[in-house]
Amino acid sequence: MASSSVAADMELDHPNLEDYLPPDSLPQEAPRNLHLRDLLDISPVLTEAAGAIVDDSFTRCFKSNSPEPWNWNIYLFPLWCFGVVIRYGILFPLRSLTLAIGWLAFFAAFFPVHFLLKGQDKLRSKIERKLVEMMCSVFVASWTGVIKYHGPRPSTRPHQVFVANHTSMIDFIILEQMTAFAVIMQKHPGWVGFIQKTILESVGCIWFNRNDLRDREVTARKLREHVQHPDSNPLLIFPEGTCVNNQYTVMFKKGAFELGCAVCPIAIKYNKIFVDAFWNSKKQSFTMHLVRLMTSWAVVCDVWYLEPQYLREGETAIAFAERVRDMIAARAGLKKVPWDGYLKHNRPSPKHTEEKQRIFADSVLRRLEEK
Repeated sequence: MASSSVAADMELDHPNLEDYLPPDSLPQEAPRNLHLRDLLDISPVLTEAAGAIVDDSFTRCFKSNSPEPWNWNIYLFPLWCFGVVIRYGILFPLRSLTLAIGWLAFFAAFFPVHFLLKGQDKLRSKIERKLVEMMCSVFVASWTGVIKYHGPRPSTRPHQVFVANHTSMIDFIILEQMTAFAVIMQKHPGWVGFIQKTILESVGCIWFNRNDLRDREVTARKLREHVQHPDSNPLLIFPEGTCVNNQYTVMFKKGAFELGCAVCPIAIKYNKIFVDAFWNSKKQSFTMHLVRLMTSWAVVCDVWYLEPQYLREGETAIAFAERVRDMIAARAGLKKVPWDGYLKHNRPSPKHTEEKQRIFADSVLRRLEEK
């Protein structure tokens, strides 16, 4: 059964266009004189069919799979109700109390250190790093996180950058509790933005606005400066640029692979036995995402620190990024798809879409003429 399920998934990842068209629409004999304009006359049907296939393959990367219901009979339903009472009536209040006490202890220590040790930068930075690690550990404890780390712990040295697949903002929290990374992250509003501005900047985190082209240039300059500084915290980048559902991995942006330094891959894999850790930011706020994690039994996760990789002679940054993506996908058991994650936020322009449709029509035309 398992092998057939895997085979079915592979077929979905590589759909056959002819399977989506009615039998009478396929030519029995290839026409001798077929022109591109003839094919474009039926392009609405082809475009609709191909668009449905592509859209299905793309959106599957960002869908959260609902768990299989197990409370379907009279024997199991009372046990499920008992579990709901335990999770919401006992575990959630205790976890909320743990998180509140952790924040109070953190602020009581962080702000005095931040403002009173301004003349002692090294000591202040060291204490702030430890406090940020402690606060991330409190977050993980509030989900009853069961995290297994594999491989050597990251060290603080210049000329290196860490890259990881991205499922949720909690990826950063899970990694940060072990090592105070300086992360590259999208600017967020609300209480997350407050933490970004007041706390995480102390460990050298860099923020950007995805929709501001000028921000990209400034961010690229900051990245180069950060990796060259000997006292900087290890730099962490999520090169997918968006959250993916931990079953697939989309294209890596090449910026992290153009810095001329060692690239250290990190593979993150969540076990969905208790909860799906994927954060769909379009449907759920980060606060509600945390509440969902805190009302589950536990968050189970494996983290692998893989061997550092270097740009090979004659290798482009794009090829380097794909090689590292292969390593992460193989270790975490993810399926590679050739999509740009930014399409989740910004759909391509009509001009770009029309050009892709023309290329598609041309390729189908050549295929029909070959027959």
